[in-house]
Amino acid sequence: MTATAPCLADFPLRAHEKLRYADTDRQGHVNNAVFATMLETGRVELLLASGELLCEPGCAFVIASLQVDFRGEITWPGRVEIGTRVAVVGRSSVTLEQALFQHERCVATARSVIVQVSEATRRSEPLGAAAARRLGELGPAR
Repeated sequence: MTATAPCLADFPLRAHEKLRYADTDRQGHVNNAVFATMLETGRVELLLASGELLCEPGCAFVIASLQVDFRGEITWPGRVEIGTRVAVVGRSSVTLEQALFQHERCVATARSVIVQVSEATRRSEPLGAAAARRLGELGPAR
C-alpha cells in the first residue's frame, strides 16, 4: 500500500467490529494483537462469508504472511471499520490489502498472502477459474 493513508472508499469489501472493553491494554487503547483479529474478520468475510465457495473441493485457505503497519491508536468504546481488497491473484494464492478505520481515520494498514491448500496433502493447490475471476473483481476501487 502507499505511504499515504487510504480511505474506506478505496476498498470494495467492508466489515466492522464492535470494540469490547476486554480489547484494551494497560495504556487504555486497543491492544495491537486485536488489530490482527479485526483484520481476520475482513479476510473471513471475503473468503468464507460471501455465499460463494472460493475454495476448490477438498481445499482450504491458510494465511502464509501478514504484515501490519500501525498508524494510530484505537480507543474504546466504539466501532472499527475494516476495508479489504485484492491486490494480486496468483496461481494458488491471493494477496490482500486491508485497512482499519476508527472515526473515519486510518489506524492500520495490512498486507496478507492467503494460499489455497489441499486438506489431504497440506500443499498448495491452484485456484479454480471461477475463484480467480471473482477475486480479481475485488481489486482496488476505480
